[in-house]
Amino acid sequence: MKKLLIMCGTGIATSTVVTGKVKEWLKEQGLENEVSLYQSKLTDELNRIDDYDVVVSTTLVPDNIKDKVIDGVPLLTGIGTEEMYEEVLSGLNKE
Repeated sequence: MKKLLIMCGTGIATSTVVTGKVKEWLKEQGLENEVSLYQSKLTDELNRIDDYDVVVSTTLVPDNIKDKVIDGVPLLTGIGTEEMYEEVLSGLNKE
């Protein structure tokens, strides 16, 4: 089972919106039974980033974890969502 974390600054507002959209997308891809979704705030996850296969964030992240985090803002703006989902998919397909 793959682990996908969605985080924002507070773990409440934007991550809830993004989690809903990602959940719907996983269902469309037939992946809802292969991926566990987690939702949290950035400060709670800084030391646990490596516990997840894919991390999507709607807030800025520190440089030391930037390469492990996918920008989730496209799901809020509607611009660049396809590319963002491709990144998520490639992260989920990594061994």
